[in-house]
Amino acid sequence: MAKENELLFDETCAVSADVAEAAPAGSVAQKKERKKRKRWSMNDWVLLAMASLSVVFLAIFAYAPLYGLILAFKDGDGWLNISHAISQADWCGFENFEAFFSDPDFGNIILNTLGLNLLQLAINFPLPILFAVLTAELISNRYKKFVQTVTFFPHFISWAVYGGIFLSLFALDTGLPALLQKWGITGDKVDILGGPEYFWPIIIITSLLKGMGWGSVIYVAAIAAIPQELYEAAKMDGANRFHKIMYITIPSIAPTITLFFILSVSGLLNNGIEHLLVFQNTSNIERSEVLDTYIYKYGIPDFRYSYATAIGLIKSLVALFLLVSSNWVCKKISGKGIY
Repeated sequence: MAKENELLFDETCAVSADVAEAAPAGSVAQKKERKKRKRWSMNDWVLLAMASLSVVFLAIFAYAPLYGLILAFKDGDGWLNISHAISQADWCGFENFEAFFSDPDFGNIILNTLGLNLLQLAINFPLPILFAVLTAELISNRYKKFVQTVTFFPHFISWAVYGGIFLSLFALDTGLPALLQKWGITGDKVDILGGPEYFWPIIIITSLLKGMGWGSVIYVAAIAAIPQELYEAAKMDGANRFHKIMYITIPSIAPTITLFFILSVSGLLNNGIEHLLVFQNTSNIERSEVLDTYIYKYGIPDFRYSYATAIGLIKSLVALFLLVSSNWVCKKISGKGIY
C-alpha cells in the first residue's frame, strides 16, 4: 500500500512538472497574442476620432440641452437671461401645461398639426418609394441620371427661394388665378394663397415636389443592393416586371420602408416651420397654425420660454410614445422594427 502511494505521488509530481514547464511557454504566447491585439493602426485611430466627434456632437446638442427642460416646471416667462431663469426662477409645477391645454386655440392647433401630418404620411411617404422603384426600372442609365438630377435639385434650394417661386406663381393679380380668369376657366380670381381651404394642398404639393427625389435616395440605394441573381432566376421562371417588383423589390426593401415609416409616425407632431411660414398669412391662419409655428410665435417674441418649453416637452413625450407604439405594431405585423 505504501509503495502504491509512493508511485502515485511520483506520477503527480511528474505531471505537475510537465505543466510547470509548459506554462511559461503558453503564457508567453498569450502575452504576445495580447500585444498583437492591442496594437492599433493609424486607420483605427482615425475611425475612433471620427466616431468620437459624433458622440461629442450628440452630447452637446442633444443631451446637454435636456437640462433646460426644468424650465417647463418653472415660472421663467419674461426673463431676459434664460440660464438665470433655469437656475433662479420659482417653481410653478404644471401651470404651463395647464395653460396650454386650456388655450382656446388648442383644439384647432392639434387638428391642423395631426391633419396635415397624417395627409403627408398617407401621400408623401409612399410616393418616394414608388418613384425609387420606377427609377430603378429605367433601362437607359443616361435618362435615369437625368431624372435623378432634376428631381434631386429642388432639395438643395432653400424654402425662402423655393417658396417664393410658388408665391409668385399663385399671386392673385399676376399669377395663376389671373391667368385662369383671363382664359375663362374661372369667373372670379381664386385666392389660392389666402384661402384656408387651399393651404393644406399647397403644403402637401410643394413639399412633395421639393422632397420626393431626395427622399427616394435611400430606397434607390436599397434597391441597388438587391442581388441581381434573384431577378435573373425570376426571369427564367417567367416573371414579368410587375412580378419582380412585387415579389423581389418590395420585400427586399421592406426593412428600410419599416424604419422610415416608424420614424415618420414618431414625428406626427413635427412640421417644417420654414415651409409653413412661407405660405402662412392672416387669411389662412385658421388652417396654417400648427404646434411649431405656435411655439415660435408665442415662445420667442413674447419671452414665454417656460410656456414654449412645456409644449416642446409634450411633443417629445408624444413622439416617444408614437415611436414605441409604431415599432411594436410593425413587429407584430411584419416581424421587423427598429429594435
